[in-house]
Amino acid sequence: MMKRVKKMALVGFAAITLGAGLAGCNGGTSGSASSGGSDGAYTGGPVAANTAVLSWSAPLTRVNGESIAMGELNKYVIRYGQDEDAMSQQVVVTGAQSEAEMSYVIENLDEGTWYFTIQVEDVNGLMSAPSDTVSKTVNS
Repeated sequence: MMKRVKKMALVGFAAITLGAGLAGCNGGTSGSASSGGSDGAYTGGPVAANTAVLSWSAPLTRVNGESIAMGELNKYVIRYGQDEDAMSQQVVVTGAQSEAEMSYVIENLDEGTWYFTIQVEDVNGLMSAPSDTVSKTVNS
């Protein structure tokens, strides 16, 4: 008898929000936001204009429609940069299995437009497709 190995990619995120999660940015949405802790976690309070607060929800299903439990999620990878086609910087956010709603703060962004996308990796090392790209413009 031959064992059948099934590999399934995770579904991309329904939404990664940037606009509603930004405060203190020139021309951005106002509201409450936070400073990043030492690990970049969203902790509450005002943020600087050169800071982006990213918020997202964990995926509930895989590409084939099967559900995915929170315990099957391993980490998130945020990619960002000033070239939408070549986001050269990345941050790995651990603890994916513990929170259905996540936020992360990226600080000290230079002037210009920044692009962000996120992926999730499951405990088997399977990576989702990137989320839709969001952007933020940092003014001097």
